[in-house]
This record gives sequence, C-alpha cells and structure tokens, in this order.
Amino acid sequence: MAIETDRIIIGDCIEALKRLPDASVDLVFADPPYNLQLGGDLHRPDNSKVDAVDDDWDRFDSFAAYDAFTKAWMAECRRVLKDDGALWVIGSYHNIFRVGSVLQDLGFWVLNDVVWRKSNPMPNFKGTRFTNAHETLIWAAKSRGQRRYTFNYDALKVANDDLQMRSDWALPLCTGEERVKDAMGNKAHPTQKPEALLHRVILASTKPGEVILDPFFGTGTTGAAAKRLGRRFIGIEREVEYARLAEKRIAGVVPIDPELLMVTGSKKSEPRIPFGMVIEAGLLNIGDELYCPKGSRRARVRADGSLIAGSLSGSIHKLGAMLEEAPACNGWTYWHVKTDRGLSPIDVLRAQVRAGMA
Repeated sequence: MAIETDRIIIGDCIEALKRLPDASVDLVFADPPYNLQLGGDLHRPDNSKVDAVDDDWDRFDSFAAYDAFTKAWMAECRRVLKDDGALWVIGSYHNIFRVGSVLQDLGFWVLNDVVWRKSNPMPNFKGTRFTNAHETLIWAAKSRGQRRYTFNYDALKVANDDLQMRSDWALPLCTGEERVKDAMGNKAHPTQKPEALLHRVILASTKPGEVILDPFFGTGTTGAAAKRLGRRFIGIEREVEYARLAEKRIAGVVPIDPELLMVTGSKKSEPRIPFGMVIEAGLLNIGDELYCPKGSRRARVRADGSLIAGSLSGSIHKLGAMLEEAPACNGWTYWHVKTDRGLSPIDVLRAQVRAGMA
C-alpha cells in the first residue's frame, strides 16, 4: 500500500501510529522519552545550573505507566513494519532495560545491542557516580523467524577501513553548528542526537528509497540524515515547536547525488562464478600456470577447470588445501597469475566475469 512520506505528523505518537497502514515502513528508529527520574536541579561546581531534561514529555507517574506507554507505541511500530523490517531504539540506563524487556515480549528478536560511546560526555559534577559516557541502542528484527533483513555489512566494513564494524561506536555528542537553536539562540532540544549516529544506523540497515519511521521526531535528525542519504521518512512529533524547527532544518538539507548512494555490496549476494567460467571467458587458457602467493608453488589449468600439480589434482580450493596441508583453502585468493606488475590473485578474473554478466 502506498504511503505518504517525507512529512512530519504533529500529534500524539500512538494515535498517529494507529493511522498508518500495516506493513508500510522498512525501518523504525525510536528515541523515546528516557523517564530520567531526576531528583532536583543539577549544578556545576561553579553553581551554574545544568540544562538537563526536565520537560513534561519525559515525565511519567510510575514505571508501570512508562511500561504501558512503551508497549503501546512499540506494538504499533511492529504492526507498521514490513515483514523484513527492523527496529532501532536508543536509551540510557534509566529506560533501555525496560524498553528491551517490552521489545522481546512483543515478539521482536534482538540482533545486536550497540553502545554509543560519547567521546565528549558531560562530567559527573557531584562525583558520586561514574561519568555517564554512553547510551545503548538495540537493533531488532520484527520476529525471531525472520530470515531477511537489511544489513550492509560490506559497506560498514569499507567505512571502517576494511575492518568489521564493532558494536561499540565512538561518536561525539551533538554540538556546535549541528545543534538546532531556538529563537533565543539556545539549544532547542535537550537530547538532540548527532547526525553521524543516524548516518551509521541508516547506512547499516536500509537501502536508498526505503521508508524510515521515527515516532519521536524531535528536531528532525532522522529526517535530515534520511534525506541526505536518499531515503524517505515519516516523523511523528507532539511538540509543535520541535516540528517547526525540524521542517526548517530538513528543508536546508541537500540530498546526495543518487549515483554516490550506492554502497559496497556483499559477495554473498553476487552471482556464483565457478572457476570454469573464467576459462570459458578466455581469461585463462588450458595449460596456463597459476602460483601460490609467494610464487613457490605452481599448478597448471586443465580443461575441466581443475588444477594439477605433480601427482596431485583437484579444484582450485582442494588443491590449494592439499599443497598447504590445510583443512580448507580459498582458491580465489590463494592462486595467482603472473602479470607485468607481478602476481595477481585469480579473484580479479572472477570480478571481470561478474562485470561482464552485469
């Protein structure tokens, strides 16, 4: 069912969610009230007051009231998620454990918890506890049996200098020019998230053109990041002033060129290329010699795509394992061909065949 996107719905999040159709969004990112349970004003050592979260939207009469609220909005989010969709929710130690319990009770399946480690956290001015330097995100599939969900593993690996992206993310708090200001020049929202955090979440778990729902839109960080990355968004926000500031902020975002939105794909999703196709494509000939990475071992190509080295023969993987006396071997990266620039892995030839198929 078609759904109107790139808009902010002003009103109560639960009532607004009820008006959205079933299975209509690809991802939910939720930054719900933290229910901070503050026991009074917080002051710095110079006796100046800390601008903490003391807004009405963060106050609940009891844990039971907060749990009921969490169950209501999260159940609606699950209903509007597509069957291959997922949910991200962020919180502090005040609420994330209660949120996680409700999440599991509703049938979501936790994929990861991610620690956002703040590189510039606010100090603990009283010196009575550890400096609260992180928040926790939960990434969950819609259901336990869900086999399909978007995870751009290879893109994140490339973004992390070819290392697997870990579940602890060191990112600074939202400060400086990124911080949305009100008419008086003060920060408009006490818990505005950095756009870098949403950039990573969106890059990790959506594709261009997909729909991201944020039921606690605030000043529009999710919408700004979504627009910049070529995704669509639906925001729900009950505070009119926040919604107004979000609209202005998002209007100023310049989308990235669609050609630049393509990310590194997973080899698992690419068509399988048997070694024989490299020979059939004329990139190797029968009788050509292949070499191990150091060049000390060699084998010759046979007509059926197998290799022979002395009395041993087998596939590119099997022969490599036998020669190295190893339980397994990736023949695509083990075997090399000689070029003018030295040895080059035959995986390069496989890539050429894939490119020709595309």
